[in-house]
This record gives sequence, structure tokens and C-alpha cells, in this order.
Amino acid sequence: MIRFLYADQLDAFPTLRDAMFRDRADQFKRRLGWDVSVDTDGFERDDYDDLNPLYVIWETPDGGHGGSMRFLPSTGRTMVNDHFAHLADTQISSPAIWECTRFCLAADAPPNVSALLMLAGSELMTRFRVTHFVGVFDARMVRIYQRIGASPEVLGSVGDGRDQISVGLWSFTEPALLRLQKRAGVSLEMSRYWAMRAFGDSDKTEWAA
Repeated sequence: MIRFLYADQLDAFPTLRDAMFRDRADQFKRRLGWDVSVDTDGFERDDYDDLNPLYVIWETPDGGHGGSMRFLPSTGRTMVNDHFAHLADTQISSPAIWECTRFCLAADAPPNVSALLMLAGSELMTRFRVTHFVGVFDARMVRIYQRIGASPEVLGSVGDGRDQISVGLWSFTEPALLRLQKRAGVSLEMSRYWAMRAFGDSDKTEWAA
């Protein structure tokens, strides 16, 4: 199932929380070799995890972590504006744009989890009246986005080949949502149920800063 959890809610799900931060360490540090910090618990965390971000998490049937993404409104501190504004050639700040970072898949995640996470992201757009997501991604992710039918508009890039880093902007059309739903293997009704369970019936939810 998909869980939508703010950082200050994670302690209520300690198994899920710990597995997410450990899977982030495994993916970003061990598998990808990124220059990220891993603490003595084996967790990968950064300063943006201290800003009470909203996490979209695929929870496995045993309560573990299958995959996750992290969201912050672009009106506050974001990785794009703090470190990659030169790629976008501008500061991105709008209530209608959120930053998505730390797209992480567990090493044993089934192939539909990427689409499940992106489909859940589209629910955030509806609930919070967001029009676009912005994020930094590497060359490895291009194939994943193409496969699930959720390729971004590229605002700028640096580097070549496997070392290329880009800033992209995502939006979702109805045909794109239908493709995601097919890839995810769940109904749009189920996706909306997960969001309703987290945020209630309202189509306008305030950010829990």
C-alpha cells in the first residue's frame, strides 16, 4: 500500500521509517556511489529531512519499505534552488510547484513500484493543487521515466553520458495517468483511496509545515 507521511509522523511507523533510510543508504551510497552521509545506524539522511517533508512510501505487506519519494514546497528551502539553480537558470519558487527528491527503490522492489510512486505523486497534485514537480535526476533515471511514461521536461543538464545530471519539471495529463495506472497495476480508485485515507475528503489540503 501507499502511505503519505510527513517526517513528524514517521516515528509511528518505526519499521517502515528505518527501512526507508537504510534503503536510501544502500541505493545512493553503495549501489550508485553518491557522496552522501550514512550514520552509525546505516541511515542516509540530509538536511532536507529535517524540514518536515512529505514522504510517499510504498509499504510492503510485511510493513517494510519498497520504495519512496520525498516532497517539499518550492516556496521554502529545496535542493534544486540551493544547489542546482544554475541548471534551471532561475530560482524556482511557486505554491504550485513542489520539489521531489530521493526517489528510492528497495533492492528487491518489483518492477511496478516506480509507477506506483509516480501515480501516488499525481494524487498530491490533486490534493494540494500542485501543477508541477521539479527535481534533479541522473542519467540512470531517464530509462525508468520513459518506461513508466512519466518523462519530465528537462530544464537544464550538466555532464555527459552516465555522469549527466539534469533538472526536470513534471506534470501529468489524463493519458499519462492512465499509462501510469496500467504500469502500477492498481486502479485509480485505489490510488485515490490511499490519498483520502491520509488527507481526508477535501480536494484542498494545507501543507503541514
